[in-house]
Amino acid sequence: MKQRELGRTGVTTSEIGFGCWTMGGLNWVNGNANGWANVDEDEVTKAIKIAVDSGVNHFDNADVYGNGRAEQMLARVFDRLGLKTNDYLIATKVGHFPGTAAHAYEPAHIRHQCEQSLINLKRDHIDLYYFHHGSFGEGDMYLDDAAATMDKLVEEGKVRIKGQSAYSADDFERVTPRVRPSVFQSWAHALDDQFVRPGSRVSKLMEETGITFVAFSPLAQARLLDKFDPANPPQFEPGDHRQNSRAFSAEAIAELKPKLAKLKERFGSSTEDLVAVALNYILAQPRVACVIPGFRNERQATANAGAAGRYLSDDDVAYVKEALGTV
Repeated sequence: MKQRELGRTGVTTSEIGFGCWTMGGLNWVNGNANGWANVDEDEVTKAIKIAVDSGVNHFDNADVYGNGRAEQMLARVFDRLGLKTNDYLIATKVGHFPGTAAHAYEPAHIRHQCEQSLINLKRDHIDLYYFHHGSFGEGDMYLDDAAATMDKLVEEGKVRIKGQSAYSADDFERVTPRVRPSVFQSWAHALDDQFVRPGSRVSKLMEETGITFVAFSPLAQARLLDKFDPANPPQFEPGDHRQNSRAFSAEAIAELKPKLAKLKERFGSSTEDLVAVALNYILAQPRVACVIPGFRNERQATANAGAAGRYLSDDDVAYVKEALGTV
């Protein structure tokens, strides 16, 4: 599988990584659902075996995924497979789980969560450590101290590469001069590529700074796979963040179906074909280092890893954009 550089760090990532959010299962933080339907650890183990055998070296996690469960499960799975975690690029994040702190970006909390993530992951360093969002308190009151704490963790060897995840161009532009990350992370998929399309504000910022992008939700949480039926829209359990999302309503699914039919006409109708189109559409964007689709079983892992090398031409990219009405 092709490798790409993370920023200007000299560290490379497989162009397809695996996102570990689903491994946290159903979950709540401060009364808000932020999880997924629970996974079977045996299935996850088989899936990760497929990933590493296919050349995947990047696994993306966070302290808030199951409030530590996803990090712990990843370490157990690596042990079960006889893999050394230091042979792989492990990313995790801090920011959405506040614990008992007034704000998750309090310096003492950042340091505590870093140490706990190291314990959970059974590692002595985190390869890529992100601030999980761009909200550093009223008037950015925690920003400078949080950035200084992250720098200290790098100096101490507990963190190799700094990352910044955010959900708006304003946040990326505002915090980057003070955090000075090497990697951005946010959503990017063929329905919404606002952060990675050439000429966008965030793309220009990455060009100016040498930052590269890790794209979560490249399958639009499976909406690009045409697996949902508007006559029987999916029902999600309490603790699943998708439960009240309009994106999974009957109306939204019905609106998307004819657009996906156009992709099937050109690229093939199997799940594997649609995964390959979705992942490679984002990998075709110039500042993208890696996509990190989620997974929960062998079939999903095989489809994700099997997309490697099925690159899209410029005409293909234009076709996808037009078919989906990408914003």
